[in-house]
Amino acid sequence: MHEKSERYDSVTREILAVVEGESSLIARMATINCLLSQAFETYFWTGFYMVDPDKPGELVVGPYQGTLGCLRIPIGKGVCGAAAATGETQLVADVHAFAGHIACDSRTNSEIVVPVFDPTGALIAVFDVDSVEKAAFDEIDRKKLESLMTQVFGK
Repeated sequence: MHEKSERYDSVTREILAVVEGESSLIARMATINCLLSQAFETYFWTGFYMVDPDKPGELVVGPYQGTLGCLRIPIGKGVCGAAAATGETQLVADVHAFAGHIACDSRTNSEIVVPVFDPTGALIAVFDVDSVEKAAFDEIDRKKLESLMTQVFGK
């Protein structure tokens, strides 16, 4: 577990160095996806679902790495929608046991979804990582990903 924590620390430093001074939300999200998906073999799908200002109550797929993602997810539905609705990270060891799970890719078995807030505390997106392994994510993933999102995007 110590190795995982160190890997997160290393990739976080790399991400922060690359995005320093970058104002584009999309560029920052794309960089995070790229570097995290390369750093962790358990990451099967890595991406952002962004709050759609034109369709309140919906998340729309943003930058991602992996197989085809769902294009839209209603806030409050599935793991991503639950993270958006509650403002809390969702750590799901077995997505098939999660009531209302939305299967964008049936090979996914576990998932972590971290809400992403801007500096004012407004929800702007959720960061979603899927794995084909069950129970692939733990408290280290939660703490490190929450910290990374705060450092890159704000509150």
